[in-house]
Amino acid sequence: MRYRLITTFLFLLTGLTTFAQSEEPIHYKITVPAEVDLTLDGTLTLPANLTKPVPVVLIIAGSGSTDRDGNSPAPIATFGTLKAGTYRMLADSLVRQGIAVARYDKRGSGANIAATMKVLKPQDHRFDYYISDAVGFIRQLQADKRFSKVVVAGHSEGSLVGMLATIETKASGFISLAGAGRNIADVLKVQFKGLPEEQRQLVYQDLDSLRSGQTVHKPALVALMVLHPLLQPAMISWMKYDPANELKRIKGPVLIINGKQDIQVAASEAEMLKAARPDARLLLFDQMNHVLKNAPTDTTENFKTYTDPALPLTAGLATAIAQFVKR
Repeated sequence: MRYRLITTFLFLLTGLTTFAQSEEPIHYKITVPAEVDLTLDGTLTLPANLTKPVPVVLIIAGSGSTDRDGNSPAPIATFGTLKAGTYRMLADSLVRQGIAVARYDKRGSGANIAATMKVLKPQDHRFDYYISDAVGFIRQLQADKRFSKVVVAGHSEGSLVGMLATIETKASGFISLAGAGRNIADVLKVQFKGLPEEQRQLVYQDLDSLRSGQTVHKPALVALMVLHPLLQPAMISWMKYDPANELKRIKGPVLIINGKQDIQVAASEAEMLKAARPDARLLLFDQMNHVLKNAPTDTTENFKTYTDPALPLTAGLATAIAQFVKR
C-alpha cells in the first residue's frame, strides 16, 4: 500500500495525466455502389468516464489490404506479412492523452476481405468509394455529442482519401501521415525509376496513358501489380487527384508529418504539401519510416520493421499529434 501511494504521488508530481480507456464497435453500411450490400466494421477507443466532450481522430489506413490496426496479410518482400500494428498503437497513445480515436477496416481489408471480394469485383472499384466510406464515418462522429470536434488523419494512400473527405464534411482539422504530395502516377514513376531504361520507359508510358484516362491493353509486365487491366479503372480514378491541389481546399488547420527514413514516400513529398499549404505545420522525424517507427536507412532492415509488432512508434509522434488536435 505504501508503495502504491508513493508511486501515485510521484506520478502526480510530474504533472502528467493519462486516461483509462474503453472500446466499442462502429459500423458503416456503404452507399456506393448502391447495389452493393457491404458493411464496414471499426473500433472506437475512448477515454473512460467521459464527463465532457473530447476531440476524436479518425484514422484512415494506407493502400492495399491494410486494416484498422495497421496490419495486412500481404507479404513484405520475404520478411513476412505486415503486422506493425501502427494504428492500434497510435490510438492507444492518443487515448492516453484524452483524445478519442476511430479506425475502421476499409473495403478489402480486415473483417471484410472475403465479403468485399464477393460483392465487388476489382475492375468495378473506384478510388472515390474510399472517400465515400470515410465521409460516412466522419459524419457519424460529427453527430456524436461525446465529441467536441473531428480531426481526420490519413496515412499513405489514406492521406489523399482523408483530404477529400475532410473537404466534403468540413471536418475540424486534417493530418497527413506519410502522404504523397504529387499525383500517384508521378509517385509510381519514382518507385519504378530503378528499372532498366527500356522497361522504365514502357512503365512511364503506361502510367501517362492511365493518367490521361486511357486504359492500356498490354501493360508492362514488370509493373503488373499496379497496371493489371483489372486494376486500371481504379488507378485512373485515383489519378484524377493531385494532393497538393486538394490540400489547398481544406479550410481548417493542417498538420503534415513524414519520416526521413521513409523508403516508400520520401520526406520531399511532405515538403511539396507544405509548399502548397504554407500555413500548415510540417514535422519531419529523422529516424521514422513509413510505418511510423524508427528504422535504419538500409532497405532490408527498414522493411523488417514492418513485420515487428513489438517496435514502438517513433518517440514524440503521438504527442505532436495530440497537441495539434487539442489546440
